[in-house]
Amino acid sequence: MSQAPSSPATPLLPEQPRNLGAQATTAVRTFFISGFGTALEFYDFIVYGLAAALVFPTLFFPATDRMTGTLVAFAAFGAGFIVRPLGGIVVGHFGDRIGRKSMLVMTLVLMGGSTFLIGCLPTYDNAGLLAPVLLVALRLLQGFAAGGEWGGSALFGIENSPGNRRGLWGSFTSTGIGIGSLFGTGVFTVMTLLPESELLAWAWRVPFWLGGLLVLIGIIARTRMPQDSVDRNHAPRVPLLAAIKRHPRQMFLAIGVAFGYNTIAYIGSLFTVTYTEERGYTDTQSLLFQVAGSIAFMVAAPFMGLLSDKLGRKKVIAGGAVVYAAFFFLFFGLVDSQVIFLATLAFVLVNVFMAMPQGCIPAFLGEQFSKDSRYSSISATYQTGAALGGGTAASIATALFIAFDRGSLGIALYSGFACLVLVLCTLGLKETYKVPTTELGEEQ
Repeated sequence: MSQAPSSPATPLLPEQPRNLGAQATTAVRTFFISGFGTALEFYDFIVYGLAAALVFPTLFFPATDRMTGTLVAFAAFGAGFIVRPLGGIVVGHFGDRIGRKSMLVMTLVLMGGSTFLIGCLPTYDNAGLLAPVLLVALRLLQGFAAGGEWGGSALFGIENSPGNRRGLWGSFTSTGIGIGSLFGTGVFTVMTLLPESELLAWAWRVPFWLGGLLVLIGIIARTRMPQDSVDRNHAPRVPLLAAIKRHPRQMFLAIGVAFGYNTIAYIGSLFTVTYTEERGYTDTQSLLFQVAGSIAFMVAAPFMGLLSDKLGRKKVIAGGAVVYAAFFFLFFGLVDSQVIFLATLAFVLVNVFMAMPQGCIPAFLGEQFSKDSRYSSISATYQTGAALGGGTAASIATALFIAFDRGSLGIALYSGFACLVLVLCTLGLKETYKVPTTELGEEQ
């Protein structure tokens, strides 16, 4: 638990490096700014993803059979990932040039507004082809906002943390993912308890309306966050170009890390709902499995971040990817057993193994780049990887499920490939957990 004498405490708060009470208060405040904001963001995404699996094939894409409709609905879900790199580049640029605070407020406003409006959309029966067009348009707006949200949230955690707790404080963003997933899944579970006619008629809208209103809490927290200082005289004119010139290898490998992780994450959190339904579980049972998994992820993520502060980021990320790849072959067998306890255990374990890399990734990627271009670097790389991996994961998994005659082997193999990419790119980056915060990005 001790820190080497040469390692600084928190560089941003040098006047009180050993004030444990102040650090605890700052940790809570940091969580509400970074973790809670990301929780609201991921709530929006999980609600859309679950709706794509459960109701959108009927409401917005009814001209196809159920599985093909699901494939199209997931493709619409993936459309939001197309603009995530653009959002990361634009928001990251201004985050480096004018500061984190204003960008983090803006992304929440865009996320909340688009989510609320999705709940107001007419369906295919009411508006024909205009309905799916409007759905995809709002999904694109969600994606743009999310492209700038994650990087800023992660950086607020690691840049305000004690020097030996960047992994833990960076994991507040990862914990927020678990909270958002838990809340989103829980709300949708309640909706599925209603008769199907009511769910399709109006109840599916409630989670979207609620998500739009909840964003107001995050906006209040972020408008009260401290204003970060930016040296505009010395900041690069185009931070992303400066980062590409200075850190080309790190940029490429960070994209690979994001691709690998987002692929397994969106298969593990979204396609698995479709899989359990295809295996005969009810909508409510499928969502309750996800609730159990979300709780496990929420608890495991900060532990993994803290573990990376002790053992190193690369060991935890790569180890988690290997364990996840091996276990995912067993996951489908446990679900296929039709034993509720075993299926629940499968969701719990897959989320714990998913949390091993995610709990460390915010700090690990943020630590690779220098501060003057860090927002642009982490946002552009992570969101590019997310677009390539997460944006296609559910659709590819569904296509493989159909191609393998509704068998799980193709999905498990694809997940194993994504884990291999994650491991190789992680090992290619430098270990940073012992590097002082002020020196991050200075060494090549």
